Amino acid sequence: MAKSIDVTDLDIYYGDFKAVEDVNVTIPAKQVTAFIGPSGCGKSTFLRALNRMHEVIPGAYVDGKVLVDGQDLYAVEVDPVAVRRQVGMVFQRPNPFPTMSIYENVIAGMRLNNKKMKKSEADDVVESALRAADLWGEVNERLARPGSGLSGGQQQRLCIARAIAVQPQVLLMDEPCSALDPISTSAIEDLIHELKANYTIVIVTHNMQQAARVSDDTAFFNLVGTGKPGRLIEFGETRKIFSNPDEKATEDYISGRFG
Repeated sequence: MAKSIDVTDLDIYYGDFKAVEDVNVTIPAKQVTAFIGPSGCGKSTFLRALNRMHEVIPGAYVDGKVLVDGQDLYAVEVDPVAVRRQVGMVFQRPNPFPTMSIYENVIAGMRLNNKKMKKSEADDVVESALRAADLWGEVNERLARPGSGLSGGQQQRLCIARAIAVQPQVLLMDEPCSALDPISTSAIEDLIHELKANYTIVIVTHNMQQAARVSDDTAFFNLVGTGKPGRLIEFGETRKIFSNPDEKATEDYISGRFG
């Protein structure tokens, strides 16, 4: 069941460097929220903080709260691995496991979680995830072939299938189309529209047209200057952000005056 994300007073650090400062936002359930802003403004860092992925960098930590369905993801007793099951991630470049078949790629998350499954159960999970990622019709007769043999767009949909196979509540996407051609990009965008019926989706994109096409809400991040932390400048319905933003900086960025 998709859940909203409530972020309160969040600061994100890499060692002594504060990368993101004082974010307060509620990301609604079963909507697509786009993060936009110039390079270096902290939007990908903030995205990774939503499932504790930034912690894989030594010295990285946060102050503040990230709540999914009322549970603080940073509470002492919470296992980061469990968080990443609940809040899945799709990266910029498709990254299927190169030595694994299409079938094994989809089921990899379940296996990592030591989930014991009968073959029939695993078959059902694979088919269900590949159908949800709109890939089943293209690969169902070659599930034993390597995932790395697919086209770039198919590989990205395979990675989405892998992420949703473990039944997360939230799906994070860090520029999921930046390495893809226009036709594959369109397929991923159509898929995002379909997936929001069941998932809360957050996407980082540098493509203003894409943000306008796929998202219900938009968060604009910016930074005051080089070496300063990124900040959330404005958050609201995408239509309003793109047609009548409250902040001049938002309007300047969207209209291409900087960034």
